[in-house]
Amino acid sequence: MSALRRLRNFCIPWFAMIVLGCFSDAVAQTSYKVTDLGSEGKDILGCAMSVNNEGWTEVMAQNLPPGQQDSLTGTLLSGRLFVDIEGFKFDLGTLGGTNTSSNWGQINDFGEVVGFSETAVPDPNGEDICGFGTHLTCRPFLSQFLHMRALPTLGGNNGQASSVNIRGQIVGFAENGALDTTCPAGTTNNRIALPALWEKGAVNALPLVTNDVDGVAFWINDQGQAVGYSGNCTTAVHGASWKNNIISILADLGNGALAQSINNRGQIAGQVTSPDGSTSAADWQNGADGAVTNIGIPLGDAIAFASGINDRGQVVGSSLDSSLSWSHAFIWQDGVMTNLDTLFPDSANLNPVMGNKINERGQISGMAIVMSGPHKGDIHAFLATPVNERIDRSVADVAPTHLKSNLPANLNKQLLQRFGLGRLAQ
Repeated sequence: MSALRRLRNFCIPWFAMIVLGCFSDAVAQTSYKVTDLGSEGKDILGCAMSVNNEGWTEVMAQNLPPGQQDSLTGTLLSGRLFVDIEGFKFDLGTLGGTNTSSNWGQINDFGEVVGFSETAVPDPNGEDICGFGTHLTCRPFLSQFLHMRALPTLGGNNGQASSVNIRGQIVGFAENGALDTTCPAGTTNNRIALPALWEKGAVNALPLVTNDVDGVAFWINDQGQAVGYSGNCTTAVHGASWKNNIISILADLGNGALAQSINNRGQIAGQVTSPDGSTSAADWQNGADGAVTNIGIPLGDAIAFASGINDRGQVVGSSLDSSLSWSHAFIWQDGVMTNLDTLFPDSANLNPVMGNKINERGQISGMAIVMSGPHKGDIHAFLATPVNERIDRSVADVAPTHLKSNLPANLNKQLLQRFGLGRLAQ
């Protein structure tokens, strides 16, 4: 089962239909103080995947050959995770292999971090769940006090952890070892993967929708309610929510949905596919029992998804243009979508193209392309903190067209390798 292929099925065909996307005047909105978290060492790609309420971030750093850092066709050479605390970076290490990464992972308010890491053991089935081309087993992990330990699977070799709440409950997915007969012939990652909940050292599979085979849980709130999807090897058939080990199917527009975040009020953010095939950011303001709101797509872009929501109902996400280039990071609040480049001062020198999570202080984690200087074109992690200051010139004023990331037709494989959306199928 491949979560990336599920994303692809939401996004293809790429209808160039423009769904309402609003650009708000930067001077009328809260602006942001932007902290450039950079990359690390020789790594030329940095992305702040998650931020806790203290402003600590989980930063994914990756290395590619020179000149390929802004392209998802680039060869991924290595990956690792850091905790960034006010500019001090702490490497989380690995589980014995070379690489560690994040499935939109989380750092909670205790500083506990989850993600996935290679071990030193080759996968006996030739799978490559971590996505680095090493075909080493890939294990979910929990890091406490900067000490990483592997989490159990459901009987298979691999898994990934996506979110940890304040109670220490963790969600993600884990293999059970069985062959997934819904995978096409030649699929590298062809074992059944189930949405998983880790609690008090034990792991349990979360239920699927009847007749579905696979699933992933992406996020869990402090009440223990999780969200993700249920489907098969190639398709996220249903957006899903789990509470007390009971699954609820999220409302959609008739063509599927995927949930990536849930706040403590039960409001959910993710993406939804319209009957015409267009994929846009989505919000379930009344949670699993309510209707879906089509947040839309930033003006001129083709695809959007929402990946974070805080208890104030503020939603952040990202979009791609019709050439499959990273295009905009955005915030959606009070029914209005606003691109972050209109709220970043030009002095930030960062063009935000990915918005990942938002904490209760309104701080946003994400990634941006450096606009000028010696690191021009490199991709840096950022932390954006809201301030009530007027912007004379925003990034959008000085960079009205975003720097291209040159996304290819094999977007999904590359997205997995960079951002851990789920399992990689080849």
